[in-house]
Amino acid sequence: MDTATLTQSIGDEMTSSQDTDWRNKASRLLAVVDAVVVTWAVTGAYVLRFGIDNGLSLSSKTDAYIWISALLAIVWWLMLGAWTTRHHRVLGSGAEEYKRVAAASLWLFGAIAIFSYAFGIETARGYVGVALPVGLGGLLIARWLVRQHLHLNRQRGHSMNRLLLVGGEGAIAHLASSLTKSSHAGYLPVAAYSPGSNDTQTHEPSSGLPILGNKPDPKLILDAIDECNADAVAVSAGVQLNPQSLRHLGWELASRNVSLIMAPALTDVAGPRIHTQQVAGLPLIHVTTPTLEGGQQVAKRLFDVVMSAVLIVLASPLMLGIALLVRTGSPGPVLFRQDRVGMEGTHFEMLKFRSMVVDAEARLAELQRRNEGSGLLFKIKDDPRITRVGGVLRKYSLDELPQLFNILGGSMSLVGPRPPLPSEVAAYEHDVRRRLLVKPGLTGLWQVSGRSNLSWQDSVRLDLYYVENWSLAGDLVIILRTIRAVFRSTGAY
Repeated sequence: MDTATLTQSIGDEMTSSQDTDWRNKASRLLAVVDAVVVTWAVTGAYVLRFGIDNGLSLSSKTDAYIWISALLAIVWWLMLGAWTTRHHRVLGSGAEEYKRVAAASLWLFGAIAIFSYAFGIETARGYVGVALPVGLGGLLIARWLVRQHLHLNRQRGHSMNRLLLVGGEGAIAHLASSLTKSSHAGYLPVAAYSPGSNDTQTHEPSSGLPILGNKPDPKLILDAIDECNADAVAVSAGVQLNPQSLRHLGWELASRNVSLIMAPALTDVAGPRIHTQQVAGLPLIHVTTPTLEGGQQVAKRLFDVVMSAVLIVLASPLMLGIALLVRTGSPGPVLFRQDRVGMEGTHFEMLKFRSMVVDAEARLAELQRRNEGSGLLFKIKDDPRITRVGGVLRKYSLDELPQLFNILGGSMSLVGPRPPLPSEVAAYEHDVRRRLLVKPGLTGLWQVSGRSNLSWQDSVRLDLYYVENWSLAGDLVIILRTIRAVFRSTGAY
């Protein structure tokens, strides 16, 4: 569904008082959830440390900890509010909400530790040692559950921020397309304002958004905001407004409680790479380039070695069972060995459990006309070369398990771009070769974003995004998302 259709179908409903108040409702819901979780955490810590019987006896020590528990729960709840963890701008997407929850909790318990040390107060370490991890873990899980509920609402068109896009035509089209694809973030483009554009156009061609004006006048932009009932204004590239006009627009928006969002012409750049520096009143955005060298390279390799060794040990009974099924299921070897291209263009032999008949490579030419993949990818949903056992292995990615030995040997990594064939690399354009700057991975963004359902362009974009924005924390997130993707088996064939 394109932006215009989406806007038309839910526009009337979005203007209702019930939906425009979603921010207050979400904040109240989180306040209740936080109160329940922190109360549960401190009560559980009290019971585990002192026991129910000791608690009922109300000795001087346990009596004091009852009041300490009540005070701790109240202060913890207030800290979460002070760190703006319930603000609508951090709800629904990104890691900022979780970071603020963790920061508020750690600052609180850090302050308790400093206070106890400074005044020589003996604090029950077992009590604190239970309350903090249990409470923090409970808060993060509860926030995740609330986020899933919010995502469901946004899929139905509710709980969205109505957005007026201001900028050049190309920038508006790109921004509208990106926001529409990421509806879980909660931004719904409803109209466009394109200063300097053709005054005969009433709708933006790509997105279908109505164009409410084209004069570089802040007053007319404010009129457009009233016309489309926007909650926020996104200013993108190509906007023909001088700094003074843009500043006055920001003042007017603040007085109307309308958010101002600056959307620079930067694509596929992760947050950790962006740093803002104030110079002469100008917010300069610095974009750093990640380098997988030195300590980072050692950390990633150490993580690969430890995790692959552990997984090999844990999965060895499963791999032995799969090997037996492959061997008895169809004639041929257990393992399929294929030449792939790794980091910096080096070739290596990638291992997989054989999921096709022995002469699968020889039959490839006759199946080319049935290719359902895009670009350089060859994919067929009902590939006749796949064995019965192989179909099950592919559905749950179990055929990839032998690649743990590739990871242990150093030719692959746990997380990275999809390992390409030499024929694919030979046809790469210049930009696509950046995929070879890091080791290919057993899993990656391509694995958790649709696998075989992805187009060639999407596959390349995700791989390049990973190369440009690599981080160890990002690898951990991808591994967790991989578990969910494997069980869903979406795009696996």
